[in-house]
Amino acid sequence: MAAPPCLAAPGGQGPAPQTPPSTAQPAIQGPGRRYHTDFANSARFHDLLRAGNLYLSLSDALALAIENNLDIELERYTLPEADSEVLRAKGGGTLRGVLFTLADTPAGVGGPLSPLVTNSATSTSVTPGSTVASNALELGVLGEAQTNLSMQGTIPQSSGTPPPAFDPQLTGLVNWTHQTAPQVDYLSYDTNALVTRTTTAGAGYQQSFSTGTQVSVNFDNSRTGLNSLSSSYNPFTQSSLGLTVTQPLMRGFGINMNRRFIRIASNEQKITSLLFQQQLIETVYGVIRLYTDLVALTEDVKVKQETVRLAEKLFDDTKAQVEEGTLAPVEMTRAKAQVSASQQDLINSTGLLEEQEAILKTVLTRRGNEDPEVAAARVIPTDSLNVPEKDEARPIQEALAVAVANRPDLGQAKIQVENSQIGLEGSRNLLRPEVDLVGVAQNSGLAGVLNPMAPSPNPPYAGGYGDVLNQLFTRKFPTYGIGVQVTVPLRNRVAEADVARDELQLRQSEVRVRQLQNQVRLEVEDALIAMRRARASYEAAVQTRLLQQESLEAEQAKYEVGASTSFFVIQYESLLSQARSSEVAAKSAYVKARAALQRATGNILSENNVSLEAAYKGRM
Repeated sequence: MAAPPCLAAPGGQGPAPQTPPSTAQPAIQGPGRRYHTDFANSARFHDLLRAGNLYLSLSDALALAIENNLDIELERYTLPEADSEVLRAKGGGTLRGVLFTLADTPAGVGGPLSPLVTNSATSTSVTPGSTVASNALELGVLGEAQTNLSMQGTIPQSSGTPPPAFDPQLTGLVNWTHQTAPQVDYLSYDTNALVTRTTTAGAGYQQSFSTGTQVSVNFDNSRTGLNSLSSSYNPFTQSSLGLTVTQPLMRGFGINMNRRFIRIASNEQKITSLLFQQQLIETVYGVIRLYTDLVALTEDVKVKQETVRLAEKLFDDTKAQVEEGTLAPVEMTRAKAQVSASQQDLINSTGLLEEQEAILKTVLTRRGNEDPEVAAARVIPTDSLNVPEKDEARPIQEALAVAVANRPDLGQAKIQVENSQIGLEGSRNLLRPEVDLVGVAQNSGLAGVLNPMAPSPNPPYAGGYGDVLNQLFTRKFPTYGIGVQVTVPLRNRVAEADVARDELQLRQSEVRVRQLQNQVRLEVEDALIAMRRARASYEAAVQTRLLQQESLEAEQAKYEVGASTSFFVIQYESLLSQARSSEVAAKSAYVKARAALQRATGNILSENNVSLEAAYKGRM
């Protein structure tokens, strides 16, 4: 990955053009397969460690985030979850839903002149004070904000008419029963206690289809033996082979209606793919922002070190002149106070840098500072902040069109509305009465061993199980039937309420999509304004730094010939220090504004050579 133009590595070049990523995603594992997450950092992290320091370019930081960041890893699991939704829907089940919550990266300390500094030593006041760093945790710069992209709200739609069970079922039964029953009439069975031994075996097949048709095939067998002398057949076998077909004519009818959960689940696959892409965008943008601030803080530490050096030089010069008697002792006191204030600023800037390092390492690794190697490593950024001479001029309407076409959050929001419309079909179907056409066809068979003791044997049914099967399949004893079963609810207030609620939620979803579209347009416009402001601020900061540098050099020259005092030199040193920090902050603001525009228009991945296919696999 090449560094983007705003964060230039020494000798680096701009990014190569990238083909827009596809939405390919890994397939779900089969039933019984187990998923496993390895919390060891990728090999890239160890490759970048040298002498205990993590030498990191922006491209390396993005690669580490894609390989190790747990927010991306969490979203990566939603891809096979969506596959499981399709599998469930194809079996005739209702859906469990997917999560629409994404995580933003921590805000970080914000770079030079950040909110963590409550009082700047580089102010224009006569007596410079020292910076006082606030607690990063109290300012919320360590936490991850959560963004919920659900257009349907927290209350799901009603399930509507239950879908048919598309997965076929085989049933089987084997049972043996011994029953002894006392008899009131001895002559009925020629015994006072009738003993019945019955062996039952059966099998069935059931399946439903997209039209709502339900088919049931049952094959039942029973063999019965009695201790009765009056039975014509003992033992005897009875069998039946039946087919039942039920076809809904109103409620539960229709291929589109019965397959609506499959359509919704297929859309959920697209949604999770887009959500993964959006999480990747948020993480990439966050890493760019954190890395930019790290580079800016590193440069600011150098500015503070230079300020300390100038303050110490002034103190040494002032001390020498006081000892010679050319300056009053109070000048040495002022110079010493400037050294202390400059050192305090350096301490605070170094602390901010260390905090930023800790935050960035947590984002780029799987176990954070729990890993001793991570905790001990100092991050050394190898890229520098760079502002190009000219910006690529893009009209706002063109930028808005690009955002609408590229933003995955907009794409998934529209699919959510489509799912709400599909779900509404099911709830409306419940308003219909139940009218089912039922057809039955059955063949029966009977055979047994003739009982010679019976008073009137009936030879036509003499035989074994083979004779029973012959009777079944030659349809000697068929049964047919067809009918219509109707259930008309006199009141259907539950279904009416569900339809009304689902229609209202659909309208709310449409409103939320419009809100999101307005927000996207506002983000693009704001990013363009921020870019213009950041460039103007940077150009002004450069001029200010140059002028303050000239002013300090002039004042130092006057001081050396005794025409000025340390008071004025200290003031100009403070102003120069502030100008240098402001220039670093302005460069940082420009780079972050450019990244914000890339995020707003949805092309931040291609601009930073991030491959969506590689990100799915967890490597760059």
